[in-house]
Amino acid sequence: MSGDFDRKRLVSEALKAQKMAYVPYSGFKVGAALLTKDDKIYTGCNIENAAFSPTNCAERTAFFKAVSEGENEFKAIAVIGGESNARGVYCPPCGVCRQVMLEFCDPESFIVILANGEEDFRELLLKDLIPFSFGKSNL
Repeated sequence: MSGDFDRKRLVSEALKAQKMAYVPYSGFKVGAALLTKDDKIYTGCNIENAAFSPTNCAERTAFFKAVSEGENEFKAIAVIGGESNARGVYCPPCGVCRQVMLEFCDPESFIVILANGEEDFRELLLKDLIPFSFGKSNL
């Protein structure tokens, strides 16, 4: 897969972010690490709310932090979630997070790393996670 960057470092940052998750209702911790085109990393964790709909996913937290600081070009994101630790079991982004990724990323080149640890991860392109998508080009 294209893209010259340290995948293990990105996964490591996602693992750190996962520890910050606020999940008093589900207990399902998710961390994300988003890499900009200039190799800056923004992290995010999921943040739950008793009313559920105000809950925010780790991926969107990372994107919103980055965009709120002027970033809008991205290379990759690493996502780690859950407690499984079973090799090859990953936590893919939800549909809303995929749509946010599509708003800011080229589906042909943006890399999504699904991780279960620093040595266990899988890479996909955004286009593989959201085929037949609706984005800017449809407007």
